[in-house]
Amino acid sequence: MSTPEERLEALGLAVPEVAKPVAAYVPAVRSGQHVFTSGQLPMRSGELIATGKVGGEVTPEVAVECARQCALNALAAVRAEVGELSAVRRVVKVVAFIASTPDFTGQPQVANGVSELLGEVFGEAGVHARSAVGVPVLPLDAPVEVELVVEV
Repeated sequence: MSTPEERLEALGLAVPEVAKPVAAYVPAVRSGQHVFTSGQLPMRSGELIATGKVGGEVTPEVAVECARQCALNALAAVRAEVGELSAVRRVVKVVAFIASTPDFTGQPQVANGVSELLGEVFGEAGVHARSAVGVPVLPLDAPVEVELVVEV
């Protein structure tokens, strides 16, 4: 059986280094058998993939890519807490915040970028509860922010 990291590699992806916090918090906290990540932005190589609102400057397709990158960054925070992703027994909850125009209603489809990636990486253990929330603005004008709760 392959590891989550090997499944990511097969998808042409890798868990990045943990993104540095942009304020006074830590990337993840372990409490008992759960790891709670802070909200992760779509940072890649120290830069946001995109800025602006989904339904405006950011297309839904780019927003899905941002959501996937947020998921990878959240997995990096989890791995930093537990050592390796194979320690994850279950993804419990995903919260996706989507900065969007008032008329955009596709937040669930953007959040699918996270959910589908977690399913590919963790199989049945990646099936989770989820919220997809439209908001007016996110830190650094990011279009998407994602947080995870996982059981280890």
